[in-house]
Amino acid sequence: MKILMLVPFLPNTSMSGGQTRWYNIIKGLSKEHEITLFSLIKDESEKKFIPELQKYCKKVRVFNRPKSPWTVRNILLTAFSYYPLLVIRNFSLKERRAVVAELKKEKYDLIHAETFYVMPHVPSNIPQVPSVLVEQTIEYMVYKHYVDHEVPWFLKPIYLLDILKLRYWELYFWKKANRLVAVSDEDREVMRKLIPDIQVDVIPNGVDAAYFEKYPVKRKSPPRVLYGAANFNWLQNVEAVNILLEEVWPEIVTKVKDAYLWIVGRNIPESIYTKAKTLDRVEFTESIPDVRDALKSASIMVVPVEGPGGTRLKVLEAMASGLPVVSTSTGVAGLGIDEGTHAIVSQSSEGMAREVEALLKNSSRAKKVGEAGKKFVEKYFDWSVIVGIHNKIYKELVHD
Repeated sequence: MKILMLVPFLPNTSMSGGQTRWYNIIKGLSKEHEITLFSLIKDESEKKFIPELQKYCKKVRVFNRPKSPWTVRNILLTAFSYYPLLVIRNFSLKERRAVVAELKKEKYDLIHAETFYVMPHVPSNIPQVPSVLVEQTIEYMVYKHYVDHEVPWFLKPIYLLDILKLRYWELYFWKKANRLVAVSDEDREVMRKLIPDIQVDVIPNGVDAAYFEKYPVKRKSPPRVLYGAANFNWLQNVEAVNILLEEVWPEIVTKVKDAYLWIVGRNIPESIYTKAKTLDRVEFTESIPDVRDALKSASIMVVPVEGPGGTRLKVLEAMASGLPVVSTSTGVAGLGIDEGTHAIVSQSSEGMAREVEALLKNSSRAKKVGEAGKKFVEKYFDWSVIVGIHNKIYKELVHD
């Protein structure tokens, strides 16, 4: 099939997240399909990823968007238009014109859109091309979670208006797509409640199991309790590390004398560095050449995530690396794990601290949990399995 794929960020494997998902899906799909990729970028440095993508795509085209959402243009357009800030920030008139020209010039079998907020680039006044819309998270719920927890009360009415607009357009584009896809059963059920009788498929996140298997294990000594690799532009990651620093690590550090908390990720806010200065044995890595350098060096991954949204690539990658995971139920939502076997789950900070401490003191149990998680991921979440689900949906859509 000939596929036009639209994504908000240029796919790559430099860190965990949606960009890793898209890269691996494109790589797998390219064995059977011809892909043209359109993506937004924030600066010219991102173009370094294009040559790798060109191995799997017939064409790769990129379009600029503002580095920061808080430009005067974005704020004014959000205030005086029907669109929310998320859509305004990720809309490029050049991309829309390019999509129109591409669809007029070439005959595509389908359009694959990752996130609803790239959908405004697809015009409605051209011959119909069936579309697949994949939502990695329910954006308005993530945004509401941010407003509820981070925004001062006197500013909340302004933000709540943007949430209402975001919810309206998110549901609007769900209904416009020919096939709607979530990444977890939990998200699918929420979508069905919001739009009764809507059909929602599930394509979970995945990992390249062989990619993690072939990388050598080099556990650090003293042992490291890892959070990462993460993008701290996401509120969920900031919240998780704040919980680690305020509630979980202080319990651990007094009982385990030779372990470090290791926070790895991009865009770590200064507030986290400041908070960490009051604690012992906390270290940071903002830039890591290969995510496996962290996953194969740490002893435990701890994931005290509370915010909603999709399945966690960082958790799957940790499990694929044989790294035992201690998480909240939210952190492993949608994975279908056997709690206590494939990963350790606790809802309280005190419980998470106890579980981390126990694994640090019992290396054989830590190894057993890590190996069980690894086998589970290899069986159910390898990218070959995930690409196969895509192919099934594509065939049903195009041939029905």
